[in-house]
Amino acid sequence: MSLPKPHRVAQIRRETAETRISFSLDLDGSGQAKLSSGVGFFDHMLTLLAKHSLFDLSIEAQGDLHVDSHHTVEDVGICFGKALSQALGDKAGINRYGHFTLPMDEVLVTSSVDLSGRAVCIWHADLPPEVLGMFNAPLAEEFWRAVAGSAAMNLHVVCHHGRNSHHIVEGIFKATARALRMAVEYDPRNGGIPSTKGVL
Repeated sequence: MSLPKPHRVAQIRRETAETRISFSLDLDGSGQAKLSSGVGFFDHMLTLLAKHSLFDLSIEAQGDLHVDSHHTVEDVGICFGKALSQALGDKAGINRYGHFTLPMDEVLVTSSVDLSGRAVCIWHADLPPEVLGMFNAPLAEEFWRAVAGSAAMNLHVVCHHGRNSHHIVEGIFKATARALRMAVEYDPRNGGIPSTKGVL
C-alpha cells in the first residue's frame, strides 16, 4: 500500500529596495490565479501559466514601476523559482523531465525542462523590443532566466517561427507551463529519486 503523496505548496516573501513580493504556489492545484503585479500584460501571462500548468498562484507585487517593469518581472521570476524548488522538496517520485511544443497562431514554440538541480537557461527566441502594455517583450527572457536560476533547473526555449511578439511571448509561457506540469507530475512506476545519483 503506497503512502499518500504530500500536498506540495510554498510561500516566498522577497523585499528589496526595488520590489516587495508575496508569492504562494500550489503545485497540486487547479490552475487558479490571484495576481497583482501592477503590470497588466505580465498578469495575463501569469494567468496563462497557472491555467496550463494547473498550479495555483497567488502573487502580490509592488515594484518601482515609475522606473520600468524590469525589476518587478525579474523578482517575481526569482520568487517563482524559489517556490518551485521549495514545493518540490527532494523531488522523489516526479517525472523530472517535461517538454511541450505549442502552436500559437503563426508561432510554434518548444519548451523543455529538467528539474535537475542545475541552473541552465538556453533561449532561442528573438523578441523585438516591443512594449506590450507596460511589458517590454524581451522581459519574457529575463523572467524565465530568473525562474531557471532560482529553481536550479534546465530550461530550453526555442521559437521555431513567428512574427507577432504577443503571440511569441504567450506561446513561450503556455509551452513552459505545460512542460513544468509534465515534469512535476508523479511517475506511477517510480517512487524514488529520478536520478542514478540518488539525489537531485
